[in-house]
Amino acid sequence: MSTFTLDSIREAAEAKYGSTDIELPNGSEVRLVNVLKLKKDKRAALIALQDGMREDGADQEEMINEAFRLVAATPAQAEALIEAIEGDLTVAAELFQRYVKGTQVGEASGSQG
Repeated sequence: MSTFTLDSIREAAEAKYGSTDIELPNGSEVRLVNVLKLKKDKRAALIALQDGMREDGADQEEMINEAFRLVAATPAQAEALIEAIEGDLTVAAELFQRYVKGTQVGEASGSQG
């Protein structure tokens, strides 16, 4: 039988599901929290935003900025990131895509028959 400490499990989870960290031009860092580490209401809001981004006429820039506000470690970090992006939707979209890709979990990872 194997025995683990909760701390060792936390370390393994952090290694596997850690944050996405962005260094800003001013040298500060923004931490985007992995979606699995978000509280349930924030995860649900992020999913709703992602669904809304697919709708015709959706304000992509505002929705991505709102997503950054949901996943940034602090409100100040979110605003610093949004300010550093300077309204460039291509940069915001690329960053958001990298965040989403980096936090994806395999479809079958949570279910064992």
